[in-house]
Amino acid sequence: MLVARCPRPYVGWMDADLAAIVVAVLPHGEHGAVVRVLAPEGLVAAYVPGGRSRSQRPVLAPGNGVALRLRARSAGGLPTAAVELVRARTGLATERATAAAVDYLTALVATVLDEGVAHPRLHAALDGVLDAMGFAVTPLDWLPGVVRFELLLLAELGFGLDLSTCAATGEAAATADLAYVSPKSSHAVGRAAGEPYAAKLLPLPAFMLSGGAASVGDVAEGFQTTGWFLERDVLTARAAGLLAARRRVVGVVTDA
Repeated sequence: MLVARCPRPYVGWMDADLAAIVVAVLPHGEHGAVVRVLAPEGLVAAYVPGGRSRSQRPVLAPGNGVALRLRARSAGGLPTAAVELVRARTGLATERATAAAVDYLTALVATVLDEGVAHPRLHAALDGVLDAMGFAVTPLDWLPGVVRFELLLLAELGFGLDLSTCAATGEAAATADLAYVSPKSSHAVGRAAGEPYAAKLLPLPAFMLSGGAASVGDVAEGFQTTGWFLERDVLTARAAGLLAARRRVVGVVTDA
């Protein structure tokens, strides 16, 4: 399992009750653990006494939905947390495809987000993708959600794609039949305008714009496009270690 970086001094609330998703766990001391969670309020780190105990390890599994009660002695200190399991997702670790996706998505969040910055849409999206994995019949039921999560993550980090109009004609997305993305400008391009330059553009399958079902080919194209921008803008330096985990998830497409 991928391990996120050690936490920085906490600068958030001294006391708070949060609904969150576990995204990383680091051993701390003989029996404790530092847990990182994604809440609507943002990425939060806290010390959990006994976090490595037999009873707590299943609760703190990445992907689980939990309720945290944070208590800190000072505004700049790492808070202590009491953790209660709300939604168990440990079963996802028993299947190769879902295990790879949980490993990648939780490590991605724990690595690239800054603590204390609110990301309610990312929290809701991650929660939805994880739920979809639990109810899925085939990987195609949840793989499009992973692509759209990556698309949202790019936007939340300030590297969002402009899919509102055609870069060539200015026509609105509703009528432009957007089919490509420029790798240079991150702006969508309509099918007619982009076809002569298709070899230099990235694909934009319809589900990336409006959601819904997607074929194996659609998902592969979606991963190609989000991957280009992630590798250029986000998965660099220490975050480049996530590329191998991402490749394992992309590899699931060929088995879908």
